[in-house]
Amino acid sequence: MTVYFIGAGPGDPELITVKGQRLIRQCPVIIYAGSLVPAAVLEGHQAETVINSAELHLEQIIAAMHQAHQQGLDVARVHSGDPSLYGAIGEQIRHLQALGIDYQIIPGVTATAASAALLGCELTLPQVAQTVILTRYGDSSPMPPGEQLGDLARHSSTLAIHLGVKHLSRIVDELLPHYGAHCPVAVVHRATWPDQDWVRGTLGNIVERVAAKDFRRTALILVGHVLGDTPFAESALYRAGHAHLYRPGN
Repeated sequence: MTVYFIGAGPGDPELITVKGQRLIRQCPVIIYAGSLVPAAVLEGHQAETVINSAELHLEQIIAAMHQAHQQGLDVARVHSGDPSLYGAIGEQIRHLQALGIDYQIIPGVTATAASAALLGCELTLPQVAQTVILTRYGDSSPMPPGEQLGDLARHSSTLAIHLGVKHLSRIVDELLPHYGAHCPVAVVHRATWPDQDWVRGTLGNIVERVAAKDFRRTALILVGHVLGDTPFAESALYRAGHAHLYRPGN
């Protein structure tokens, strides 16, 4: 028996991996995060037991997994996005290890990747930014030392900030000294869902633009000069005259 932590992707049911979809359709027990995973992701399943974990606390979720283990039934534990990012799987894994229950993690498409695709942009441009920092806004759960937004912003990298749209004005105040008021920003609401929406702006005007959209939750904040029209160099990979293993020089 195995518990499969499956990344369902950002919302569009077609963005789940082939492996993740196969496991959902063959596992006899499904436990899914119903507040974030659309029901369409579960289409075609043959499971006898389907549990919405949004209605449960951790101990109840583990109890359901333990019961399946005792019956020899595989479990599809379906999370949104990629379960390794803000998926709260670490605490579940800790319990499974203590119980001697096998598990596997099946990656999924992240909200960051989905938002970049929606905006039609690349998050790493030569000579502009070669690093993407995925983080969250520390409010009810404080950030570890050295991971405050100001600490991360000093790198001038592309930032993808989760769980922060309610605190956007505070985020802007922390980023302004490092990126400047003209730095491009995009806030993407429910990327790839039918009601997806987004707004572009700068650190100087994004608070007002987001307020006009009334985004209050389930939004990703992207910050960085890659989102604007900053000049950038072409990559070496496809440059004429650049030799490599598959395109030897003459």
